[in-house]
Amino acid sequence: MQDNTLQLTAYLLASGLDPARTVLFAQSAVPRHAELCWVLTCLATQARLAHLPQYRERTAGGGDLGAGLLLYPVLQAADVLLYRATHVPVGADQLQHLQLAALLARTFRHRYGPAFPTPRALLPADGSDRVRSLRDPAKKMSKSDPDPKSRIVLADSDDAVRAKIRKAVTDFTPQVTFDPATRPGVSNLVLLQCLAEDKTPEEVTDEAGGLTTAQYKRVVAEALVSVLGPMRARAEELQSRPRLLRDVLRHGAARARRRADAVYADVAALTGLAPVELMEADKKLKVA
Repeated sequence: MQDNTLQLTAYLLASGLDPARTVLFAQSAVPRHAELCWVLTCLATQARLAHLPQYRERTAGGGDLGAGLLLYPVLQAADVLLYRATHVPVGADQLQHLQLAALLARTFRHRYGPAFPTPRALLPADGSDRVRSLRDPAKKMSKSDPDPKSRIVLADSDDAVRAKIRKAVTDFTPQVTFDPATRPGVSNLVLLQCLAEDKTPEEVTDEAGGLTTAQYKRVVAEALVSVLGPMRARAEELQSRPRLLRDVLRHGAARARRRADAVYADVAALTGLAPVELMEADKKLKVA
């Protein structure tokens, strides 16, 4: 877990996030997330949580699942509301989870008083919320897919990216067109090139005129390599400096805790929980 956290931090920084402008931290470093999650859990219903698509998908196969899976969307809501977020960038698959956060914000306001704004979704206009699996374009690209060939991972080598794109599922029509409804596989490749090169589907398909889908896959692979390669190199350089990454996370957590404490103090006052200043005084006594 520690290694994964540092790797993700390295890739976030390599992608362009600036710690001077971004509060970057590990969620577990801010206990108020879990505390607010419990308050919101008391406002959520089991029926509403069990209806969310990701939980239904995981339970469809049967088996005994942990309660954390059912309650995870409430923790997501706490992540959002703890910082009084007004707009949240999400993919289409997370819309219902953000709607739950909005519902919990309204329920809290009705029962206890105003503490949180109602968050709204920011859906990307570039199509990045609709990237599909390379092996089954009927499904979204997901890190939880058991087939590693179904997704592009930021840490993939150039050769791995090329191999995955080469084996991507398309169809039997050789021309390159963009029609997600009838040609989801090829359209997914077009979308990937659009995202890599900041182009429109029309520009990409015009440039691909005369290419077969097999030839076009090489174009897509090189477009991804050109944008992911430098990011991966920068991330690998950052990973060789774990102390720097830990410092970024430590400073970010300190900033996040200050904000979270202020919001949770209002929650405690509205709900009648122990005041935050008493909790902090108790911590100092224990340290002493």
